[in-house]
Amino acid sequence: MNLLEQLRRHSTVVADTGDIEAIKFYQPTDATTNPSLILQAAQMPQYRELVEDAIGRANKHGKASIEQISDQLFVNFGVEILHVIPGRVSTEIDSTISFDTEASIRRAEGIIELYDKADIDKNRVLIKLASTWESIKAAEVLEQRGIKTNMTLLFSMAQAAACADAGVQLISPFVGRIMDWYKAVDGVDGYTPFEDPGVKSVNRIYNYYKKFGYDTEIMAASFRNIGEIKALAGCDLLTIAPKFLEELSNEQGELSVHLNLESAAHCDMQRMPELKEGPYRWQLNSNAMASSKLGEGIRAFSQDQSRLERFISTIK
Repeated sequence: MNLLEQLRRHSTVVADTGDIEAIKFYQPTDATTNPSLILQAAQMPQYRELVEDAIGRANKHGKASIEQISDQLFVNFGVEILHVIPGRVSTEIDSTISFDTEASIRRAEGIIELYDKADIDKNRVLIKLASTWESIKAAEVLEQRGIKTNMTLLFSMAQAAACADAGVQLISPFVGRIMDWYKAVDGVDGYTPFEDPGVKSVNRIYNYYKKFGYDTEIMAASFRNIGEIKALAGCDLLTIAPKFLEELSNEQGELSVHLNLESAAHCDMQRMPELKEGPYRWQLNSNAMASSKLGEGIRAFSQDQSRLERFISTIK
């Protein structure tokens, strides 16, 4: 078996793309999207119909806002993806409201309503929110209302612990972006897989969750090379870009599993007290890498959301 086939035995493989043809080809269980990925896919000629359909649907009962059209477009892609995968799709809300709990709840419920109109069970949808304090509180409410969440832009143990305490369905700790930050600070070209700061961060979160029995799923994300992916074999889920899915499918050899319940049970970790807002903000602020990458990620997604909306406007 190639490495991708072996990886499927130990971790749920998730496609990190909005390209439906790529998803069909690699046959992942789940798929994740974000404004950057939808922007790329929406500009492909083969998906022009989905864009035009989103505009038409949103305007069906009067002139829609660009935000309404954008949400409909995300749902259109999500519906098409769900037609070709057996599992779930993650749909991200506008990152500009990452610091507004009530707005995030309303936007998430609106997206779920659009999926419901398309006859998609809400259990097949994960609403993605940035791992700010306000969004974690929004996720806590959404989970209580039966809407599953995926907390993205997660770079620290404080974020992971707060998400678990809130009872979120899934977290997406970012591997490659953590490595990027440390490469710049350390002035190095890279790290071996097991010394990679992003890999070490996910390993710690995995051990913490499993040792203390949290139900929240862990989906490692944002890879820069397949060495990071191989080092995290055994993580609950791994969301992987098509280019790395291809590399894994072309590589032979034996895949070793490095994350497992037995190792987690014997790791030397103490349970953290449940974080209140003040301690959470202090711990996040004290982590220069996490606070920097969280803000940078929100800004980047916001910029791509604006680019997507401008692209939609050219078609309107």
